Amino acid sequence: MSPLSTTLRERTAAAHRRVEATPFVRTLLAGRLDRAGYTLLLRSLHEVYAALESALGAQPALAPLHHPALARSAALGEDLALLHGPRWREELAPRPASLAYARRLGELAAAQPLLLAAHAYVRYLGDLSGGQVLARVVQRSLGLDGEAGTRFYRFEAPAGALAQRLRTGLDALEVGAAQREALLDEALAAFGRHEHLFAELQAAR
Repeated sequence: MSPLSTTLRERTAAAHRRVEATPFVRTLLAGRLDRAGYTLLLRSLHEVYAALESALGAQPALAPLHHPALARSAALGEDLALLHGPRWREELAPRPASLAYARRLGELAAAQPLLLAAHAYVRYLGDLSGGQVLARVVQRSLGLDGEAGTRFYRFEAPAGALAQRLRTGLDALEVGAAQREALLDEALAAFGRHEHLFAELQAAR
């Protein structure tokens, strides 16, 4: 049987491509997203990461997926404070899809914590694989100096090493056949949630 991380990559490849092809993501990658649209993206992602990292931190069995260097919610908060201002929590409303995503993570933490691994895979490996490219795009399109406003994409350890640690942690999870299928289904659902979120963000532009 293939390692879990390999199977996740193979089974979610088509869903990943669909998300990358959404109008909002294409706009972001092309450097055409303005500051207001970008800060709304970060505000919505902060809602997701805060829920994910709180949930992962409460599950000792998922400790390999909760390395401090992976955590993104604090970095998102720094970027939002710089790009919007100190009252970003009060003045920026996350999209409904991100609130629904956060609720789902809370439900999993309470009832099916193993499935949180699927969301760690989708979010963190995406950040690690494409973050440096996006950092440059955002820096250029918003006219930012240095790393200001792009802390979300800057990791305190080499991205390759963090990605390998995450894959190793996933592959070490003790899962039966039914749990493995549930994890794969949850990863596909996570990509679907991203499609929904990006559609809402596109409509808000």
